[in-house]
Order: sequence, then structure tokens, then C-alpha cells
Amino acid sequence: MTDFVNDWGLTTVTFLPLVGAVLLLLIPKSEESLIKTVALVATLATAGVGIAILSEFNYDDASALQFVVDKQWIPVINARYIMGLDGISLPLLALTLLVVPLCVIYSWNHFPEPKNPKAFLTLMLILQTGMIGSFVAQDLILFFVFFEVVLLPMYFMIGVWGGENRQYASIKFFLYTLFGSALMIIAFLALYFLTPEVRTAGGEMAHTFDMRELTNLGSTLARSTQIWIFAGMFIGFGIKVPMFPFHTWLPDAHTEAPTAGSVDLAGILLKLGTYGFLRYGLFLFPEAAVWAAPVMIALGTIGIVYGGIVAAMQKNMKRLVAYSSVAHMGFCVIGLFALNVEGIEGSILQMVNHGITTGALFILLGFLYRRRHTYEISELGGIAKVAPVFAGIFTVVMLASVGLPGLNGFVGEYLSLLGTYLAYPVAGIIATFGVILAALYLLWAYQRAFQGTPEGENAAFPDLKLSEKLVMVPLIGLIVFMGVYPKPFIDRIEPSVEVIVAQLERRVPGFESPGTEDGSDLDPVAIAEAEAASHAAGGDDHAEAVDGTEGTEEGE
Repeated sequence: MTDFVNDWGLTTVTFLPLVGAVLLLLIPKSEESLIKTVALVATLATAGVGIAILSEFNYDDASALQFVVDKQWIPVINARYIMGLDGISLPLLALTLLVVPLCVIYSWNHFPEPKNPKAFLTLMLILQTGMIGSFVAQDLILFFVFFEVVLLPMYFMIGVWGGENRQYASIKFFLYTLFGSALMIIAFLALYFLTPEVRTAGGEMAHTFDMRELTNLGSTLARSTQIWIFAGMFIGFGIKVPMFPFHTWLPDAHTEAPTAGSVDLAGILLKLGTYGFLRYGLFLFPEAAVWAAPVMIALGTIGIVYGGIVAAMQKNMKRLVAYSSVAHMGFCVIGLFALNVEGIEGSILQMVNHGITTGALFILLGFLYRRRHTYEISELGGIAKVAPVFAGIFTVVMLASVGLPGLNGFVGEYLSLLGTYLAYPVAGIIATFGVILAALYLLWAYQRAFQGTPEGENAAFPDLKLSEKLVMVPLIGLIVFMGVYPKPFIDRIEPSVEVIVAQLERRVPGFESPGTEDGSDLDPVAIAEAEAASHAAGGDDHAEAVDGTEGTEEGE
């Protein structure tokens, strides 16, 4: 098993959903039961391979890339098929493996109109391949391919199976994302041509898209060059987060998307933006990241407050949760660009926690819509009296989204706010009001929709079925477990975060990460060893820097 995971684990977990999608295309549309079974088996088999990867992962060396695959792919531009997993991408991979099977189970007997399980599930499996590939790719072109793969399935899921304004929402989503991707690929090409050449496996010199090489080579660029390339990536990843003021596509996409699409969008796709900032911003351009940090903190703080205020004004429950995502992802942004261990750990935890809690909220709203065929808060009321189990589960998930201590939403937000306060006290204080706003709009919406005396159709509101309860069990379990005992998750993330912070302090003249006691709690020897292990993880054919120094920090 160990040899299989090391050699084929990441490739298998990435492309197994795509294999399932191909099988679905071969099954007649009339064989609905077989289609659903194959789709579920494909996602569960993918999760099984993922569990094998998680069991074989060396958590004592979580900062180094593991299970590395490095093969020739497009030799004419020296783009390679490189995959690897570390403590940063590990929790996001696990989140993807959890969310997609739940979406398949949720959709089992409730496919949106026009009913076409074959097409719907095929797109969902293709989407899973794109999401997993984005988190494990270690070559810029390979990452870009996976990053774009998620665009078309989500476009069709919104445009075909969405609500009344689905065409407007899907086109808006497509154009925003496509525009950001265009600037992002320009930034990747600029990085490719402006960094020094490296020696390939064949012995010749060539530019590279290899992230392991570029992690060192990117910092050799002039500060102004780093800033311009970072700006191109900022637009692409900022739209995907979505950050203020690039957020306007998200409420429309969430409101019109089918429930499974909203769960995938909120649970995983938004994380591609913050993950991109972390992997391709802080790693590649430390000086640009430090330079841009005040702007990013300001935009993230505005997003938190703005998203909370607008959410409180919504009359549509689904649109309210959509705007809450703008606010919650703002915590990820400010924690990330606090540029300290506390903030970055909080940001990564918040990515995972938001995926769980907001995904659970959208599933519950899907249950609600099945029963009442509306998201309008004014048409609801008194649900708690006739459906106590539904109301109780909704309460737990809602309180987790608010950030109640003891539930998973608290830990990530607290660390993000702590890291932000240590670096930017004013922004940290302002962002804290976002937690109060979250309590305001969610509790107020809950009061109007669930409390009071049920009237009309609300009086006959059925409680959750057994199958619906089973969908919620793993999500509720994680919400409670991660809130009560977050240590295992933090321990897996921390080594990689410490490497990032130490790299920033070493490569940016005069930078000192706030909150780490001038870096005294970071072991420089351990950090250097971890970076060396990560850099050499590709094996004997790993490219060397042009001057044989493997990316020394010339020009700093």
C-alpha cells in the first residue's frame, strides 16, 4: 500500500472522479439507478484513496512535499506533471473528499429540474477532479489547467439547473472568473520568462513552471517586478475568494445555483482563491506579499463589515448565507496577510471551517426549499415547533457560523483576529465587529424563520427524514469535534506555516513577523531542513538552478 500511495496516490485520487464521469457517459440516460450508484461509488472510492493518503502522510514532516510525482509533460515549454502534498493542501484535500460524496447523497432523490442525473453527476465528478488537482499541483501550468477545469462544470450547473435568473448568474460567474484567469496566466508567463533558467533532467537550460524551483527563484526578482506579477495573481485569486470589491458575482451565483452547486461553491471553490494567495503569493513573492499586506488587510476588513451589513438586510435566506460567505472569507484574507503564525493558521482553519459550516447551511436550506419551495424569510415562521430536529440541527450549524466557542467556527476566526490584531491592531478591532454582525443577521433570520406560531403551509412542515439526518451527521460531528479539540488540525498545519513565516523573515529585508517574539520560537535549523527536504522531494530528476546554487537568494 505504501508503494502504491507514494507512486500513484495523488494521481489516482485526482483522476478517479474523471474515470467515474467517463463511465457515466457510457451508461444510458434511462438507467438512473445505475448512474447514481456509479457516481456515488466513484466519490467514495476517491475518498478511500484519500484516506490511504492521509494514513501514509508523515505528519512529523508536514512542511515538506510528500507523495511527489514528477514526470515530463510538455517538454517544449518545460512544463511538467508535478504533484505533491504538504500540511497546507492536506486539509483542503480532505475537505473536498468529504463534501462531494455528501452532495451526491443529497441529490440522490432530489435532482433539480430539468431532471438529468447523468449530466448533473458527470459535471460534479469533473468538478471534483479540478478541485483536487488544484490543491496538489506543483507546476504552474498544471495548476492553471485544473483551476480552469472547475469553471465549465459550475457554469453549466448554474446555467442549466439554476433558478429563474440562472443565465444572468452563470454568465456573470463565467466572465468574472475568466477575466481573473486571463490576468493570472499572464502573471504566470511573466514569472516563467523573468526568472533565471534551470537545468532540466536532460541537461539543457530552460525556464521552468516548477513551483519548487520558483519558490526560490521568485525572490530573486526585483521588488517592483514581484509587485507587478503579484498584482496579476491578485485579480485572479481575489475574484475567486471573492474579495471586496470583486465579490458581486457570488450572491447571484449562490442564489441561482442548485443546492449541490452552492455547497461545492461555498465549501471548496472559494478556497481556491485564498489557497492561491498562500501557495502562489506568499511562497513565490515574499517582498510583494509584505508590500501588499496593508491593502489586503484593508480589503479583507471591508469585506467582513460590508458582507455582514448587507447580509443583515437580505429578505432571502439563501442570499443572506451567500453574503455571509463574503464576510467569512474576509477572515481568511486578513489572517493570511497578517503574515504571522497565528493569522495564517487561523486562515487555513477558517477555510476548512467555512467549507463545513456554510456547506451544511446550504444543505439545510435545500431541505427547507424541498418543503416550502421558497427562501423568503417573510413566508416562513414557527418551523421549530413542527420540525424540532431540523430546527435543532440548523441552530448548531448557525451558531458554528456565528463563531460560538466550542464549535468549529470559533477557532479559525479567533486565530485570524489574533494574528491581525498583532500586526494591525485597528483592523483587528474593526474586523471583530464582523463577529457581532454575524450573530445579528443569523440570529435575526433564525428568529423570523423558526420561532413563533406556524401558520398555513408552515404548520405542516415535515421534520427531517432518516436519509437527510445521515447527510448531516458527519458535518455536525466535525463541527463539534473541531470546536472542542482543534489541536490535531493545528498540529498538522503549523509546520508548513512556520516555514512560510521564517521564509518571509529571511527573504524580506527588515521584515519581522509580529506575534512570533521576533522569530525566537521558530527553529532556523529545522526550517532550513524542512525547506531543503521540500525542494529535493522530486527525486533525482529535479531541476537545478542555473548557477548550480539551487535558487540562492541573489539580488536580495
